[in-house]
Amino acid sequence: MTDQQLAELGIDAKWLEPLNAAFEKYDINTPKRQAAFIGQCSVESNNFKTLEEDLNYSAEGLMKTWPSRFPDMDTAEKYAHNPQKIASKVYAGRMGNTTPEEAGMYIGRGLFQLTGKDNYRNCGQALGIDLLANPELLATPNGAALSAGWFFNKHGLNQLADIRDFVLMSKRINGGDLGLSQRIAKINHAITVLG
Repeated sequence: MTDQQLAELGIDAKWLEPLNAAFEKYDINTPKRQAAFIGQCSVESNNFKTLEEDLNYSAEGLMKTWPSRFPDMDTAEKYAHNPQKIASKVYAGRMGNTTPEEAGMYIGRGLFQLTGKDNYRNCGQALGIDLLANPELLATPNGAALSAGWFFNKHGLNQLADIRDFVLMSKRINGGDLGLSQRIAKINHAITVLG
């Protein structure tokens, strides 16, 4: 990927080296694969601008985002605008988090919002960095791009990019098809830019 292509995609130049490093390390080596990666990352990270989950939700936001955990206004109001308490409610006892502190430490970070102690451990081992002790590294361009590359590879997303199965790809990234039309539009734009 070049500086010019990055500019045409509307992505800050600081991402050039981290993206190219992730592309090389994880065989994201065709325009289709790179476009799918960029399009998915763009949606997941607010166009490469949001690298850490913001858990400062209103009661309404909690009910919309996690309806099974916050089924009514009374429950949601007890947690609203309290990120540590929200993290504990939604992430403790899951994904390797055993304590409320771990739930708050291993929140979504990186271009794909990697979440949970197990994911931080596994990704860190693959990258050769201690993400358990340094979770904030996922919120840097290098850590964010490499962790997204690791996730892309681990979940077979290169193969889905090759056959343009963006529905299944989106489900593997975020568990559903949230923002699917936006994802496809960004992928198609990236394919045009990358040739």
